[in-house]
Amino acid sequence: MSINRRELLKGTAAAAGAAVLGAPAIVRAEEKKRFNWRMTTTWPAGLPFFQTGPGSATDFAKRVEEMSDGRIRIRVYAAGELVPAFEGFDAASAGRQVQLNHGCAYYWSGKSFAAQYFTAVPFGMTFQGHNAWLNEGGGYALYEEVYKPFKLVPLVVGCTGVQPVGWFRRPVEGLSDFRGLNIRMPGLAGDIYNAIGANARLLPGGELFAALERGAIDAAEWVGPYSDRELGLHNAAKNYYSSGWHEPATSTEVVVNQAAWDSLPKDLQAILRNAAAACNITSHAWLEARNADALDDLVNNHGVKFGPLPDDVIKALLAATRDILSSNAAKDATVRKVHESYFKFKAKHDRWQANSETAFQTQIRDLGQTILS
Repeated sequence: MSINRRELLKGTAAAAGAAVLGAPAIVRAEEKKRFNWRMTTTWPAGLPFFQTGPGSATDFAKRVEEMSDGRIRIRVYAAGELVPAFEGFDAASAGRQVQLNHGCAYYWSGKSFAAQYFTAVPFGMTFQGHNAWLNEGGGYALYEEVYKPFKLVPLVVGCTGVQPVGWFRRPVEGLSDFRGLNIRMPGLAGDIYNAIGANARLLPGGELFAALERGAIDAAEWVGPYSDRELGLHNAAKNYYSSGWHEPATSTEVVVNQAAWDSLPKDLQAILRNAAAACNITSHAWLEARNADALDDLVNNHGVKFGPLPDDVIKALLAATRDILSSNAAKDATVRKVHESYFKFKAKHDRWQANSETAFQTQIRDLGQTILS
């Protein structure tokens, strides 16, 4: 009996040792599995911020490849190279031709009105509040819920910060100038412009300059001084308006096909999430560092007239925003859920912002500027 016990213990120990020795081989096999994916975008080739440069689609792909040591390689296709600009969402959803798409959630408002809240909300929160809601206020979970029927996993990969209203071929003197105005404006802001008498159109970035220059549209919104100058919009219109009412924070996204996402081990999923988070911060910083010089150049060297929209226009836009948001929230449970989450968080964040950013801007900075300059 004692011999059998010793033999049994020896056999058990040997089996355990074999299991331990075999475990690293299994892990190594999993680690060596590689994924070669394709990502479409809604942007023209070479477009800074969105397609190339820090925080862009190509930057995201590069970060993922480097962080994964080549286990995920993503080939990036600009708009029109694989599919048209606004068909990447459906292509990624199907998952046959591509696994990812880089764009903005408000481009898909025809699929889900609620999607727009994850890009920007007119008269809503700026960069700090918007990202706080997404990451700490339940926004990301709602984002995933809204995209689940489309078999997509969303990742926030960029933010432009506050965007100017855009470029107008003729000066805006009051609300009447918007009646019949053909303006390029996506998402909620387009609906709001329609409500005050304008005709909003959705055009890809690569078509904006030509449409504005030849008069097919009367006005166009894009991103901000640096990005707008890169598109040459100042050569098609000279009246540039501020306020940022329509997009106080504009997030870009990468959507990943759900089946492709599920095929990844947990560490690679974490790499995708962290690469996206890095791009989100980097892209915003990159634009913030360039917009001031670009705006100075536009005004001082290119004859651009820059200033705020008239107050009566802003008041009309605010009233229309309230009507459109409340009416859509009332008739759709998903929209209502996202709407209530967003504005509940906004009310809380506004209280803090009034005592932090706003207080600094209105008192501390203005009083100290003459002393420190």
